[in-house]
Amino acid sequence: MSEWSAADIPSQAGKRFFITGANSGVGYASAVELARHGAMILLACRDKARGEAALRRLRSDAAGPESAVGDAKVVELDLASLDSIREVAEAEVSRGEPLHGLINNAGVFSRRARLKTQDGFELQFGTNVLGHFALTCQLMPALEVGRSASAQEAPRVVTVSSIAHKRGKIHFDDLQGEKQYRGTEAYAQSKLANLMFAFELERRLRSGRFGTRSIAVHPGVARTNLFKIGSSTGLARVAERMVSGTVGMLLSSEQEGALPTLFAATSPQAEAGHYYGPQGLQEMRGGDVGPAEMSPESLDVNAQRKLWEKCEQLTGIGLENDRLPLPSR
Repeated sequence: MSEWSAADIPSQAGKRFFITGANSGVGYASAVELARHGAMILLACRDKARGEAALRRLRSDAAGPESAVGDAKVVELDLASLDSIREVAEAEVSRGEPLHGLINNAGVFSRRARLKTQDGFELQFGTNVLGHFALTCQLMPALEVGRSASAQEAPRVVTVSSIAHKRGKIHFDDLQGEKQYRGTEAYAQSKLANLMFAFELERRLRSGRFGTRSIAVHPGVARTNLFKIGSSTGLARVAERMVSGTVGMLLSSEQEGALPTLFAATSPQAEAGHYYGPQGLQEMRGGDVGPAEMSPESLDVNAQRKLWEKCEQLTGIGLENDRLPLPSR
């Protein structure tokens, strides 16, 4: 694959993208480039005030001759709440407007305490995995409208995983960390699950009569809010800042971290069912985009299918060929 940069993004005029966690980090950097190239952006954010602040920045950062930043909107969405996801999806689908891209970018990391979502799920699995699973299934009707509105190019679901997935294991007997909880292990599990979800989603889309395609990416290790850490003591905080600063010099910028997402969302070279990431320094950084390394477990088709079925059971939501109902709760 030849070197690819944001300058290679084709015109996105007339397209609509829904981006979770779009108020900061890689999500915001993705929103800037897509808007700069003519896309209408729905910035899905848990905190409306932060979303509005991001929108104000976007109007300046994405300015340009092709920019559609004036059409960008904030969508208040809490991925830790199935009710919030349902309300947002119903409102979006009822508009009848096409979605040409869904970027499942948002992620949470809870290193210490085992926290819960509003529905009682462990926070990281509930938000990073179940939240995006439910959102994707319920926005599929809008994506399929995008299919018919742009017959020459399939709408895309881009799901952001992590190089941390290679340290992950799906604990089917303890997905919620109720028996034993370690925050870093729960995060790695959630990122492995994101990758497996993207692969299983593509298989189900192809086996049904869907026009939407699924692609997975990771940003390397970008300097985002997710990387920030904290401690209870002053000395520990000083030490962590020193370590974070030293490591930070090796990390990608948010703009570099966004390149795999932008490639998957817009490039004609991006292939459905594939996984892309940076190509430099063990995939931690670099402006180049290419195929990313996958753990053996992420490629286990039986585990992918089992995980999907678990997500259906836990959320009460799923895909149903091309009928695409919004399930009642």
